[in-house]
This record gives sequence, C-alpha cells and structure tokens, in this order.
Amino acid sequence: MSNRISFKAVQAFEAAARLSSFVLAAEELFVTPSAVSHQVKLLEERFGVLLFHRVHRAVILTDAGRRYAEEISVAFARIEAATRDLGRVTKSDILTVHSTPSLATQWLMPRLARFSAGNPDIDVRLNASNDPVDLTPRNVDVDIRHGPKIIQHPGVMTIAFPSEMVVPLCSPELANGPRPIRSPRDLNGHTLIHSEGCVIGWRDWMRAHSGIELDLKRGPRFDRSFMSINMAVDGHGVCLESLLLVQRELETGRLVMPFGPDGLIVQVYTFNVLKSAVDLPKVRNFHEWLFSELESSRDGNARRGTTETAKLREASPDETARGSEDRQ
Repeated sequence: MSNRISFKAVQAFEAAARLSSFVLAAEELFVTPSAVSHQVKLLEERFGVLLFHRVHRAVILTDAGRRYAEEISVAFARIEAATRDLGRVTKSDILTVHSTPSLATQWLMPRLARFSAGNPDIDVRLNASNDPVDLTPRNVDVDIRHGPKIIQHPGVMTIAFPSEMVVPLCSPELANGPRPIRSPRDLNGHTLIHSEGCVIGWRDWMRAHSGIELDLKRGPRFDRSFMSINMAVDGHGVCLESLLLVQRELETGRLVMPFGPDGLIVQVYTFNVLKSAVDLPKVRNFHEWLFSELESSRDGNARRGTTETAKLREASPDETARGSEDRQ
C-alpha cells in the first residue's frame, strides 16, 4: 500500500507544530481550527501514531510528533528557500557553455551580448579551461573543444566548426616599420611568436612556402593563443594564428595581415552537446546563433584580407609582387 498522503495534512501538521496551536496554524493557512485538527487527525489515523497531546485548548507534541516535525521542518525550509530564489530569477533558462580559454576570450565573449539580446529568456554561463568536460551529469550544456575530432561518448553529438585560415599577423607599426614586412622572406628580420597549443605552427607554414628558411629555434613560446596575440599587438613580433581569434584586433587595426588572407586552412574546434539535449530551445538557439556568427566572421575576414592586400599593392607594388613569387 502506498504511504503517500495529502500535502494539506502535512502542511497543517507543520504549522501546528511550529506554532504550538491549531488556532494560530488555522490563521496562517486561512482555514478554520477544526480543518487543521481534521487534517492532523487524518495523519494520526493513517499511521496509527499520536502526534499531539490535546490538553484543554493547548496542543503539545508527542515524542513521535516532535521527531516528525524536526524532519519535515527541514523540508519546508528548503521549499521556502527555493521559492524565494525562484522569485529572484528573471530568466527562464540557464545555458552553461564550456570553451577553451583563447576562443572564449578572443571570440565568444565579445559576441555573447548579441546572443543575450536575441534570447532575453536565456542566461548564459561561460566557463573556460582546456580540461575535458563530461556532459552526462548535465552540469554543462555545450562543450566547445579544441583539436582534432575525437570519438565521444555515444550519447554526445559532435559538430565540427567551419574551417579556419591561419596566417601571419603583426602590428601595423611592425609591418610598416624600419624593416617593413611585405613578403615571406622579410620575416627573417623579425621575431617569430610561437603558439604551442595551435594545431599549425611556423614549421608547417614554412613548408607551404618553398625557398623560405626561418629560424624556428628562436622566439617566445606560449601555451595560449591569446598570449601570442597580445604580444603581437604590442609589436614584439609576428604570430601565426587563426583569423577567427583575431577578428577584434583586425577590426580595430591593432593587427594586420602582411601577406593578406592567404594562409593554411585548418579545422580546429568542435561543438559538443548531449543528443538528448540538442533540441532543447536554449541549446538549439545557441547552436544556430553560434554557427551563423562563425560564417559572418569568416566572410568578414575574407573581405578585410582582400582590402589589406590591395592597400599593400598600392603602397609597395614591387615588394608585393616579390611576395607573390615567394609563395609560388
């Protein structure tokens, strides 16, 4: 037989136990004292346990009643706290996103306000680390991972980001300084900044440009792309990074592409989500928004690269032509 009972009976008992009075409990619950007494009696008859001693007009808890009151008072306190917290919540859903630090810092954070503006009922929580995340406990809704696509848990759906272009980047002051950078050969006179966590390095870039020899043993090394990017912005060398991560720096002119958008194409990031959660509105909306932003970023970088290349040709037609020969 089920021991489930009426919540009204438990509520009436809790109020009477806390206030030591059927009358005061009735006033709090907006019912009559006889209604409170009736609900308490239902509990006592159901379990065959006396919960109160009735002494004239007073009620005193029995030992069994006291133990029961202690237990359910904790539960009622939790219900009250949860209800107060619910009243403070202004949005219906919380979307927790985990991402690698560089993508979170360089690309995702500057755009999240646009997602929030279009989805006012979704509160976004962004966590950043290079540690793998287990999605099955549902503490994280979306995991954006760096590196080659790997075999995931069978309950996880993995969607590859669009391919990215990795190119040399430097500050405009360095590109147009005393030792201008107009062709790949000009890199020999400058410091190369290495991103050790990047799937593409200077050695890969050098192989793609036959006849170019670079000193790969020298230059600072970082395990985060955003650190390499910041050093290049400060004019301390040339970094080799994805255009996806430097869109803000390109838009503000803090970095330029000395050889234009012609670089190495790679596929770096993946979007990971539980198959059981992929159709949740908060996840679906974020997925659609994210990939739309990625396409816009790629198109914008392509247009920006074409414009920069044209400017270089106007400024130094002979040197730009030599740079084209170096890439052949």
